[in-house]
Amino acid sequence: MLAIALAAGLLVGLSLGALGGGGSILTVPALVYLLGMTPHAATTGSLLIVGGTAIAGTLAHARTGRVRWRQGLLFSAVGVAGAVAGSRLSATVAPDVLLAAFAGLLVVAATAMGLRQWRARHLPSRSPDRVAPPRHPHIRMIVAAATAVGLLTGFFGVGGGFLVVPALVLALGFDMPTAVGTSLLVIALNSATALTARLGTPVDLNWPLLLTFGATAIAGGLLGGHLAGRVRPDKLSVAFTLLLIAVAGYTAARSLPHLI
Repeated sequence: MLAIALAAGLLVGLSLGALGGGGSILTVPALVYLLGMTPHAATTGSLLIVGGTAIAGTLAHARTGRVRWRQGLLFSAVGVAGAVAGSRLSATVAPDVLLAAFAGLLVVAATAMGLRQWRARHLPSRSPDRVAPPRHPHIRMIVAAATAVGLLTGFFGVGGGFLVVPALVLALGFDMPTAVGTSLLVIALNSATALTARLGTPVDLNWPLLLTFGATAIAGGLLGGHLAGRVRPDKLSVAFTLLLIAVAGYTAARSLPHLI
């Protein structure tokens, strides 16, 4: 079982480090279907793994000045209510309903990545790395995105980087590397908030497996960063999108028959 945790953690870390976000969404299916955890234990354990990996990533990006602390703290503060509400709601949902909803989230994430790839191919005149800062930041967009990310983090135990990064780029005009670094700060803080909201919830966690998974995910994230510089980003994104679709199909196939 520890060997499976090592392999799964490495996969999550590699995808997170190579793509700058989205990899953490694979943590819950890995914990449920590869390591045999219950959905509620998996979403709680995922917060530990995602939060720890995000902290390590934040520190790495901060060394090169790619983290805007004030904006990241404000974004996370706005999403606190969503993280708490999502955590409490998750505990009341039946396991199969939780997994079916997670399958839908995987499809949404895959669609978002697919649209990003399409825009990169068909809108070459717009740089994907930098967007001109808007004269008046879209406050409603920031509040909506921060609240949605908080809800996703609390309910599913995922980071929500596929929502944070576009919000920071479009609403605040961040360049892509700074948006990725700042999003990791947001993910770390949201994970800590959601985990705190779950304190006292009767969930049995397998600490050796979680610690092994988390340590390997951090190491995989560092390796993924090196991999990103050697492999074309579009190929990595396509491969990851296909993986998300496959995991979504498997998760739906396992959970939906019980609901029907």
